[in-house]
Parts: sequence; C-alpha cells; structure tokens
Amino acid sequence: MVDETRVSRLLLALSEELGFLAEEAAAPVARQQDRAVRRGVKYALATAVEACVDIAHHVCASEGWGPLNNNAHSMLVLSRHGVLSADLAGRMSRAVGFRNVLVHEYIEVDEELVTARLADHGDLHEFAAAVAEFVTRSAER
Repeated sequence: MVDETRVSRLLLALSEELGFLAEEAAAPVARQQDRAVRRGVKYALATAVEACVDIAHHVCASEGWGPLNNNAHSMLVLSRHGVLSADLAGRMSRAVGFRNVLVHEYIEVDEELVTARLADHGDLHEFAAAVAEFVTRSAER
C-alpha cells in the first residue's frame, strides 16, 4: 500500500523545487547566467528529478511492481500500470538521464541545455499531477 504521507512529502519537496525553478526562469538573463544561480538551478533540477525517482520507486515497491532495473525503468513501470502515460514515462526517463548528467558529469554539462530545462519543466508538473491522481484513486479503493 502506498504511504500517502511519504508521497505527499516528496510531492511537496518537488513543488518547492519547481517554485524555485519558475522564479529563476522568470529572472533576467543576467541573473540566469550568474555562476552561483546556475549552480542553484542545476541542484534544483537534480533534486526535483530525484524526488520523482523516489516517488516512482516507492509506488512500484508498495504495489509490488518490481524488480526495477534502474531509475529510468521505474518511470516505464509506472506507465505499464497506468500511473503515467507512455509519452510522459519516456520524457521522465530522459529527465532521469539528464539528472545523471547533472550529478555525475556536472563539469561538462551543456549550459544551453540547462537553460532550456529551466524554461521547460512541465514534465515534472505533469508527473506530480499523475502521481497525485493515482494516490487519490488508490486511497479510494
């Protein structure tokens, strides 16, 4: 059974990161290019995706939908069970890959890609909405 409290806490953490990213996306270009701000944005992107991964792993484990091969696979498993659409699962799997680049290859991250992800984090919002809907449906069963 999915722990609603745990998922809610993770969704709140995701929401906080998305709020920060929205603020920075609306900031002047000079601020976005500031080295310290850029580091904060990268951290927020990585942390936001990590919250999604944590949620995915928790839901899969709670529902007995394992074993999982890796973090990206958890998104595909959620799709297989109707939590995410196939399209969103594919986009989230790519987001997991981007998170891996941010965390493990941070020195060589393409700054233009970071700027693009800053301006478009709709996948993370869509993920949060889909998970919240699933948790609500699960609680009603």
